[in-house]
Formats: sequence, structure tokens, C-alpha cells
Amino acid sequence: MTKNVVVLDYGFGNVRSAERALTRTGADVEITADFDKAMAADGLLVPGVGAFAACMQGLKSVRGEWIIGRRLAGGRPVMGICVGMQILFARGVEHGVETEGCDEWPGIVEPLRAPIVPHMGWNTVKAPEDTRQFAGLDADARFYFVHSYAVRDWELEVNNAHIRPPKVTWSTHGEPFVAAVENGPLWATQFHPEKSGDCGAQLLRNWLDTL
Repeated sequence: MTKNVVVLDYGFGNVRSAERALTRTGADVEITADFDKAMAADGLLVPGVGAFAACMQGLKSVRGEWIIGRRLAGGRPVMGICVGMQILFARGVEHGVETEGCDEWPGIVEPLRAPIVPHMGWNTVKAPEDTRQFAGLDADARFYFVHSYAVRDWELEVNNAHIRPPKVTWSTHGEPFVAAVENGPLWATQFHPEKSGDCGAQLLRNWLDTL
């Protein structure tokens, strides 16, 4: 059965690249900010490019943070890419200005401490062995990154034996940072799977398989 995916169009993100990549993996894709369509879709993809504060402003303009929260409350899949991942955390700090995020996970998006910023180009990741997100991919698989900010510390602790903790994938550019998260119906990547060739296509297929 073909899966229906909405790419949320809130003014910040490579929506056409995401649309093409998802279409190639077999999804029926629509780019829209329509509230009802975003809520009804099998999967919701939240892209993001630019500054954290601007993306949050754009997201709120289409009630995107409410759509994300409602979908996740009902166990409906959501995937964030690049700044679309960053805004899922509690807050971002840019040039000394702090902006509230969607707060699906605790944590701070901060400037990368590296000799060369932005982190632009191909890099490997270190994923948990049992992750569905990176199923079918080799340990040396490479993904395409473009970012100057990242989450350096994973702060969420799960102490309930009945709750499955998120699976956190890391990469390194100057210092370790969160490269991807798999948390039940909520997936996210700091890198761009839509620009990551065959490896990115496999990850998107893995996501579609969960819808």
C-alpha cells in the first residue's frame, strides 16, 4: 500500500528535494501547510533550513508545533530533518539569543565548537546496533551535513522499565553531536537524507516502513 506523506511547508526547508526523495522511495507526497492534511497523513516530514528562531516563527505561523504535538500524542509518525530536528528540542541559542523550541526532547541547540564551521559535507555516524532508522546500512555509511549548530548533550533520561528509551545516533565534527534520534513515532536527523544518495534513500525507506 502506498504511504501518504505531507512535507510541511512553513517557509523554511528544502521541500522540493524532500518531495523528490520521498517520491523515489515510493511515497505519495504532498507539500502543504494545510492543517487537516498534515494531521491526516500517514507520515509528516518537517524539513528546516536557516536560523532556529526564524524556523520556530514560521512553524508557529502554520500551527506546526501543535500539529507535531497532536500527531505524536496519537502515535502518528513525524520526522524532522536538519533544523526540523533542532526545533524538536527544548530551546536553541543563537548569538546569545535563546528561543523556545517544541520541547519534544529536553536539550539545547548550540553553536558547534569546531575548527571549521559550518560542518558541510559527508560524514559517518555511530548508530545503536538495534536501530530501525539505520537498518540495512553499513557502519561506514556516509551522510550529507550542512549546519553550524547542534545538540552536544543528550539530556533525556528514561527510568521507567516499561518505556523504551530513544535510540540516539552520534557524529563528530570538532566534538560529538547528536546526528539522529529514533523515539517511537518521532524520528529526526541532523543530516539531510534527501541529499545523501543511496544511504539517505535507505533511511527514508526505513521510515516509510514504519508508517
